[in-house]
Amino acid sequence: MLDFTSLLIASAWAQDAATSTAPSGGGSSSTSMLMNFAPLLLIFAVFYVLIIRPQQKKMDEQAKMIKALRRGDRVITTGGIHGKIAKLDGDDNLIVEIADNVQIKILRSAVQGLAAKTDPTVANDAEDAEKKNA
Repeated sequence: MLDFTSLLIASAWAQDAATSTAPSGGGSSSTSMLMNFAPLLLIFAVFYVLIIRPQQKKMDEQAKMIKALRRGDRVITTGGIHGKIAKLDGDDNLIVEIADNVQIKILRSAVQGLAAKTDPTVANDAEDAEKKNA
């Protein structure tokens, strides 16, 4: 039978070791150790479910969004600047147009979110028209 006082008060095994070489009760020492670690395991499980897992999902979605950025997408930077991607400059940089004829160069990682995603067909048509004009 489970004694609730043994959960709250730790047994002094060192005193028992002086009188006998094996703890009384046979397998009760392994059960006692498991009961001592159960609250820690429960706390870790709750932290994982409520904090760690949702944060990992959010980071994965952010990374996917950053990789999928295209020319013409309207973005919001971590500094709060709203703009439209004018050009992809290499793997890590973007040229963002924040006003008429005002462009800034930012890192992809500085993009916090999308304000509006462009339609791929519209972006391709705009690129084709720009190539014809050049």
